[in-house]
Amino acid sequence: MTRTVAPSVPSPRRPLTPSDDEVRLWYENALGWPTAPGMPVRLAVGVRFDVLDVPAEAGCAALERLGRSGGLGRGFPVALREGRMRLLVAAGSAEELPGLLEWLDWGALALDLVAVGAGGLMDAPWPPGADAGGDTGCDAGPAARPLPLGRDGSQGAAVWLRPPEPGREAEASLPTLSAMGTRGGARGDRDVPPDLVRLVNTVATQVHRVRLRRACAAVRADGQPLAFS
Repeated sequence: MTRTVAPSVPSPRRPLTPSDDEVRLWYENALGWPTAPGMPVRLAVGVRFDVLDVPAEAGCAALERLGRSGGLGRGFPVALREGRMRLLVAAGSAEELPGLLEWLDWGALALDLVAVGAGGLMDAPWPPGADAGGDTGCDAGPAARPLPLGRDGSQGAAVWLRPPEPGREAEASLPTLSAMGTRGGARGDRDVPPDLVRLVNTVATQVHRVRLRRACAAVRADGQPLAFS
């Protein structure tokens, strides 16, 4: 007697990429971060955090340097999108940035360093664990990484290089001016917020270095001698 065995049908797999509604619920419920109406999901800046927006090449170099010199390169959330890095800092920091740059003697230079504060928006990266479609680390260098696909299949979706941690107050890990001069802020203690001044100075230094390297490369490509005033 021949017995026929029906082929097993696999259960439907949950999509690796979450829907916009799932993304919105994760930010609002797990983190308590407000989102803006509409699609795609965008986070309201200036409520729970502000953003420092810098070239990814400079941002990766800054995080590496800060990590080597005391742990400030670890801990606070960092996102990437289309060759730009978004470093999350304490709410209100955007208003302090112009004064900080002046105090640190960076005010005379037009640095590619943008602060986004109250009223601004940030594209919401997929929550941790979602398939972003590409390497999100700094090791390979931003220029060498394939850009992750957006929800509509286009290039350039925002992704977390270092995601926020659900179940904890977001403000506890964000760089802030209140950490200036504290022992914990100086040594990178994760129990206190990192020092915003140190972060801004390191990022500004790396942004300036990237600009100089690119300027020198452009001059060499043109075959013109370098001139310094």
